[in-house]
Amino acid sequence: MPDAKRKAEEAKGKAARYGPDIDLGQYTVDTPAYPEQELDKIDVVDEKRLLDAGVDISGNERSGSFIQVDSSVLHAAPTQEGIEVMSTRKALDEYPWLAEYLWNLVPVDTDKYTARAELDFQDGYFVRALPGARSVFPVQACLYLKAEDVSQNVHNIIIAEEGSELHIITGCATDSPESRGLHIGVSEFYIKKNARITFSMIHNWAANVAVRPRSAIRIEEGGVFINNYVSLHPVESLQLYPGAYLVGRGATARFNSILLAPPGSHLDVGSKAVLSAPGCRCEMIARALSTGGYIAARGLLVGEVEGIKAHLECRGMILKGDGEIHAIPELDGKVAGVDMSHEAAVGKIAAEEVEYLMARGLTEEEAVSTIVRGFMHVDIEGLPPVLKEQIDHAIELSEESLF
Repeated sequence: MPDAKRKAEEAKGKAARYGPDIDLGQYTVDTPAYPEQELDKIDVVDEKRLLDAGVDISGNERSGSFIQVDSSVLHAAPTQEGIEVMSTRKALDEYPWLAEYLWNLVPVDTDKYTARAELDFQDGYFVRALPGARSVFPVQACLYLKAEDVSQNVHNIIIAEEGSELHIITGCATDSPESRGLHIGVSEFYIKKNARITFSMIHNWAANVAVRPRSAIRIEEGGVFINNYVSLHPVESLQLYPGAYLVGRGATARFNSILLAPPGSHLDVGSKAVLSAPGCRCEMIARALSTGGYIAARGLLVGEVEGIKAHLECRGMILKGDGEIHAIPELDGKVAGVDMSHEAAVGKIAAEEVEYLMARGLTEEEAVSTIVRGFMHVDIEGLPPVLKEQIDHAIELSEESLF
């Protein structure tokens, strides 16, 4: 038995590290098969739900597109020279060396979810920027749940070769707000010397969907990784805790999270960064808003050498009395000469702020909406305009559901 398979079998019965457990037996991997199609001919998805997650099947202002519905890859192709987009299964067939990247950053025996992703592998996407290539527009990737009670198990590999720049927007969605299912997504990122990846993920799941991403990032000398995560729609439960390993001098990582937990949603979201080379930098910024759901906002910074600098910030706001936010910032300095800091705050909208805006002509609802909009705004340095537009659009949509 291959080593990955053996480890997966060993991990199959493990409980999750944190958050509510999921009975994998409640979900099926048997789904209808859909043929590959041209992007603008895809008709088995809800285009509006995709668009609300940042995915446009017209392909306008995109450097490539990947669409997977349940276990079927409907479309995978680049539109820019120097950028590769294909299914993981096809990439493994085409590039024998890629097997060395698979399960290299995320151990297959991490938990029962990674084991499921190996034992019931259902493809995923491979995106690579060749040396020196720079994506003009973002590559878009969509992982979509259509069948009821389906478990979607994907493994994604993203590589920015030396001196390249890659922008990716991943939109995850379901066929309807009433869909029930499970999404397991393993993602491994490789940022080579002086390369850069901006990865923006917008979730548009449903109130009966459980989501278990497992991700890790390796950043070499001078590399930059910017991760933007937006979850502003109902979800049954979510666990997300990517780990970044800054192994080269001057490597940089930034994590920006914008979270909303309506009643019935359980979000356990955070990130970890291990800074192990001089001159490394990391920043983690989270905005968490509860209107009745639960949010655990985690962050861990590990400084292993002197000369690193890192900061973690989490701000939470509870709009309704039965909401809950648990901020968990952690700093782990291994040697003298590290510069790490954190700040965390959880509160509510101040009555005087609402009264101030109402005195200037706004209704109470308009005043609260204005305050919430300002709270959720995160200034993301170097974000391409098309990605900023998609994130702003997701925030605007969430405001409509707040009241």
